[in-house]
Amino acid sequence: MTTNDALREEVLAAAQRSKDASRVVGLLTTSEKNTILETAAQALLNNVDDILAANQKDIETARDKGTPEALIDRLSLDDSRVAGIADGLRQVAGLPDPVGTIVRGSTLANGLKLRQVRVPMGVIGIVYEARPNVTVDAFGLALKSGNAVILRGSKSATNSNQKLVEILQQALKECDVPVDAVQLISSASHDSVTHLIQARGLVDVVIPRGGANLINAVVKNATIPTIETGTGNCHLYLHDKADLEMGIACLLNGKTRRPSVCNATETVLVDKGLGEDALQQVVDALQAADVTIHSDLDGFEPATDADWRDEYLSMDIALKVVDGLDAAVDHINYWGSGHSEAIITDDVTVAQQFTDRVDAAAVYVNASTAYTDGEQYGMGAEMGISTQKLHARGPMALPELTSNKWVIWGTGQTRP
Repeated sequence: MTTNDALREEVLAAAQRSKDASRVVGLLTTSEKNTILETAAQALLNNVDDILAANQKDIETARDKGTPEALIDRLSLDDSRVAGIADGLRQVAGLPDPVGTIVRGSTLANGLKLRQVRVPMGVIGIVYEARPNVTVDAFGLALKSGNAVILRGSKSATNSNQKLVEILQQALKECDVPVDAVQLISSASHDSVTHLIQARGLVDVVIPRGGANLINAVVKNATIPTIETGTGNCHLYLHDKADLEMGIACLLNGKTRRPSVCNATETVLVDKGLGEDALQQVVDALQAADVTIHSDLDGFEPATDADWRDEYLSMDIALKVVDGLDAAVDHINYWGSGHSEAIITDDVTVAQQFTDRVDAAAVYVNASTAYTDGEQYGMGAEMGISTQKLHARGPMALPELTSNKWVIWGTGQTRP
């Protein structure tokens, strides 16, 4: 047996254990799930020293490899971050349980009572990069929605993830629930990703979380259903009826608040009708905030197709002058990633046309793209932002981690 064959057997065995555990997790009551989440939260706090020691090993390895400090920051944990992760589990415990919710129902003329109810998906596979907090977040959201979860984190966070899963499994054991409700598979080889995302019949859905390369690799190679938590090439369009002061405030918030997240504004489209003075005010505001401008206008970093298409995830932005709403919508629908798009305008008719015509998971009128977030929407914690159109689109909270089934009660009806 080759090394790859052995790894495949290892991943499939883990997936089978997850499948078995999912049968138990799916039948837990809301109270039982909340108790597990509270127990796990306290366990994280009780073992913070061990978590930080494991995390320090990952940080040292990353520094030895010359990893940029921005990426090391995403990897790093401290007392406050661990406390925040534990608090996240408690927040999930406080959210409504979607399992068993009646989506719709009716009683037919023949007396059959139909109910469409939310049910767990079963086994959710998560493939993700860097951030150890995703390990715990994914566990909490999967458990509360009645699912088992099998995790494939990045090699850079191996020690952190292993320690976190060890603690979560101990909490499950204390609550007399199969520890295989959360599992971490090897990150030593990329082949483990392939085996996970092709485990048909064992893993019910896979969710990639990370950069464009990771997401594309999973989507292209998976043979099981995939929910694409997409990249965010987000635009803000300053219409010629825009309140410029408002627009600049929303632009700077979307670009500079957290440049490395998927809801950051990556392109600003300035309507030609605003005039040269307004354009200069936009440029001045961006440059004053230390944002590097890429544009097809003279005097800036020359914009390429990559500038119009890709995420910067940095203090860079693409800027283009467009001639009217049609040009703005065409640009967004051609280059955008279907994540979050915004218009700043005082014209209600134009705003409605923009929301109708722009193809994205979230479309804003007179607001920053930074709001695309499950917690900001009042949905609580989220698994990610889906940019696809089937099953889930936009912030993926607990209901989006369930499927549904039809339950029909009768009194002996037979079909004629």
